[in-house]
Amino acid sequence: MLRVFVGFFVTKKLQEWVEKLQSQSNGFIKGKWVEPQNFHITFHFIGEVQQERLVDILKSLQETSQKLKPVRVRYRGLGVFPSLDKARVLWIGVAGGHHQLVDIAKSIVKANRRVGIKEEGKPFHPHVTVCRIKEFEIKPMKDLLRLYENTSFGEDVVDRVALVKSSLTAVGPIYTVIEEFYFRG
Repeated sequence: MLRVFVGFFVTKKLQEWVEKLQSQSNGFIKGKWVEPQNFHITFHFIGEVQQERLVDILKSLQETSQKLKPVRVRYRGLGVFPSLDKARVLWIGVAGGHHQLVDIAKSIVKANRRVGIKEEGKPFHPHVTVCRIKEFEIKPMKDLLRLYENTSFGEDVVDRVALVKSSLTAVGPIYTVIEEFYFRG
């Protein structure tokens, strides 16, 4: 069994911002900060699949990516999942290109459903996870989110998706690109 997802690895432009966020929140957020090479947008978390199923998923992704067009995105704003009181994930949001990314995610999920892959069930919210939070103080967290709610963190062009193997280890996940598919548009 392999643990996989469909995603887009963002450029390392976010690294400086994340380092700044990390140093600013040092006293009130305890957690695991994502390494710059692991910054990504997840379009469809598939989870555990048998190796034999990969061929169907890869074929599905190849066909779907042929119909997609590159999207210019603007990273903007800071937020948490699932809520401020129960924050477990700190993320950088997507402003420009948000709707197009939602459409891309729908296309991928729909194509994967045709080959028997179930949906995660959660609505897709384009974001880049920057920290998995273990503990935090609510007041300074609220101030940090307010401080960065309209900050522009840069731009990217989403022009491909990858099927990614995620191996969970004691030091954090290790991501391996199985195959990458460029958009045709």
